[in-house]
Formats: sequence, C-alpha cells, structure tokens
Amino acid sequence: MKNDQNPPSLEAIRLNRRRFLGYAGATVGASALLIAGCKKDDDDDNNNGTPIDPNAVNLGSGDIGVLNYAYALEQLEAAFYTQVVANFGASDLSAAERSLLNDIQKHEVAHRDLFKGALGSNAIKDLEVNFTSIDFTKRASVLGTAKAFEDLGVSAYNGAGKLLVSSDYLLLAGKIVSVEARHAAAIRHLLNPFSADFAGTDVIDGNGLDLARTPSQVLAIAKTYVKTPINASNLPTS
Repeated sequence: MKNDQNPPSLEAIRLNRRRFLGYAGATVGASALLIAGCKKDDDDDNNNGTPIDPNAVNLGSGDIGVLNYAYALEQLEAAFYTQVVANFGASDLSAAERSLLNDIQKHEVAHRDLFKGALGSNAIKDLEVNFTSIDFTKRASVLGTAKAFEDLGVSAYNGAGKLLVSSDYLLLAGKIVSVEARHAAAIRHLLNPFSADFAGTDVIDGNGLDLARTPSQVLAIAKTYVKTPINASNLPTS
C-alpha cells in the first residue's frame, strides 16, 4: 500500500464525484458544514490505547489517511445494504421500506466507489465484514442496524472534518455527510413515524448540533462488524 504518495488530484475527485451524482442526484446538494465536535484528550490515540496488530490495514496519514478512514466506513455501509437488498425475498420488510433501502444501498455503493476511485493506489484493501449478529430476514434487526450505522456515519464525518487540510476534500465530505444524515432521518422515521426522533436528543445536542466522534471512538464501535483489523494510529488528531 502506498499511503505516503501524493493525495488524489481534484480532477480525479471531480470525475468520480460525477459518477456519484448520477446515483445521489439532488440529495447531494445540501449543506457542506462539518462540525468539529468531540474534544480529544492529548493522551488519546487513534487505536484507543490498544496494541496495534502487525497485520492490520494501515489507513495512512494526512488527508490520505482521513479519506481511507471514510472509505473504510463506506465499505461497511455498502456491504450491509447490499446484503439487505440481497435478502429482500426472505425479509418481512414492506414494499415501501424495500424501495427506500434499495435507494440507500445505491448511495452507499456510490460513496464507496467514489473514495476507491479517488484514492487510486493509495486505497486500502477491501475489508472483510462480520454480520453474523444481524438477522436480515427481520425488519427490526435490519432497521435497527441501519439506524446504528447511519448515526455512526454522520458522527464519524462530523468528527473527521477538522482533520482534513484540503478544502476540496472538506467540501466533498460535507456533501456526503448531508446525504448520510438524510438516510439517518429516513430510517428513524420508519422506526418511529411522525415523531421528533428524526433528530432525536440522542444525536442532536442542546445547540441543535449533531453528534461528532473521533476515529478511535468510531472504529471501536465499527469493529464489531469489521473482521479486518485497522491501524488508525497515523491519522491526524487535529
């Protein structure tokens, strides 16, 4: 892996972004604001203080590392929704729910492919996932996991915004997190229709700001579903 090479060019980002827009359409054109979010203690590292597996996938450093971090999360989400769609025939989801989840799956695949194309030879390998705890035939299991993944994704992008140096990458991340937030609100509505849960107090603070998590916090949660060990120790911290 060549994480120390130069970051992908803006031209490459734009090329892959056009492909993404073909899926995401008008939903991409929302706010580009990322909230810096959680305070990080000086002695906190990006692997939560645990020893680094020598066989772990190294995300890299600088903007490349942050992009690979986002790519890892998009791999997880794309894999989840792809399996959701593949199990439609056996699930108890309604037709309307299947239609919505099918659209979300296309968005997440587009996000994943966008990062993979932009990173080029700097991209980490395909991650191996573990969904044994999810019952893809049951609505409650599918939607509950979707809610957790979407909320986690939003908080991850919000927390990673301050780590990016390139304003172009920050703008791109802002456009993706706005789509992730739309997904989160839609899933929350399916679980608790016509309620305030679409922007619940468990994810929105008293200032009306979304939750933000550091990479170490996010990866500690995500590792339940990712079998491939990840080394985030070289990511920027501020």
